[in-house]
Amino acid sequence: MDPHRKNIIHTLNRCREWCVECRVFDRAFLMALLVGLLGAAFYLLFLSPPRSLQTPTVIRLEKGMSLQSVANRLEEDKIIRYPLLFSFFVVTVSGEKGAVAGSYFFAHPQNVMTVAFRVAKGDYELAPVKVTFPEGVTTGEMALILKKKLGTFDTETFLSLVEGKEGYLFPDTYHFLPDELPETVVSVLEETFFTKRAELQGDITASGKTLSDIVTMASLLEEEARTTRSRQIISGILWKRIERGMRLQVDAVFPYILGKNTFELTLDDLAVDSPYNTYRYAGLPLGPISNPGLDSLRAALHPVQTPYLYYLSDKNGVFHWSRTYEEHLKKKKLYLGT
Repeated sequence: MDPHRKNIIHTLNRCREWCVECRVFDRAFLMALLVGLLGAAFYLLFLSPPRSLQTPTVIRLEKGMSLQSVANRLEEDKIIRYPLLFSFFVVTVSGEKGAVAGSYFFAHPQNVMTVAFRVAKGDYELAPVKVTFPEGVTTGEMALILKKKLGTFDTETFLSLVEGKEGYLFPDTYHFLPDELPETVVSVLEETFFTKRAELQGDITASGKTLSDIVTMASLLEEEARTTRSRQIISGILWKRIERGMRLQVDAVFPYILGKNTFELTLDDLAVDSPYNTYRYAGLPLGPISNPGLDSLRAALHPVQTPYLYYLSDKNGVFHWSRTYEEHLKKKKLYLGT
């Protein structure tokens, strides 16, 4: 056979074989792609966690609940979307044992298989949650922090329990279980305060002042200044003003009364009739305006004596001290433009 003809026939045969291989490859590729798409669609439609779930949250499954009741409860709380699929996975994992009762913590949405496995095995994930209350936090702000960190925390009960306890709940970092009761939280905060107070009891007795006066003064200092030295100087000024029967005229009370800071206040605000208004009434306000930290409590107990009677903080947070009211007015105009 002619060599050229032989090469042509060989090339045609290879092309035919290559086309067959391409058709096989195309079928396999299309099949894999189809399976992948079906799998993704199945996951998105049936297995993916609900996007509407508000986390963190704690779900309590009571002892004796049927699997159907558990599935319906989890659907109502937006933990799962398909009760039947959840029940199928639970039975697959645990057989006739079904769901394990208890409190389940969900820090983030989970797919139905994960939820089913946890419920079937009693995997509560109730690890303590770190909760930090900054110094100077109010009881209302504490409630918001607890709700954000613990999800299902009962803020209404908490606020009713802490009524009249402003200033006596110590701001610190705590670790609470996700389903912690308000009663337990309040008890821990109070116990911590009185533990810290015990460290200062000797100084409180030596000061000749009541615990209420010290805590109230400390709450003012907490809001008025950020450094130990400035708090001690302001403490000296405010105690001196009280001794002389002068009004304290502390702006820090207005966020507590009206929700306004120093630079938002009007003349009408300064005249508002409130037992916390230190512009209207002489002496300390009715009670603490926040929960002070240890540094402010110590500053209230150990004021620094200076010749000053007035002070102001400019827009950069720098303090300016004055001996007389006239000097104070000049600095107010110079640094605040008023």
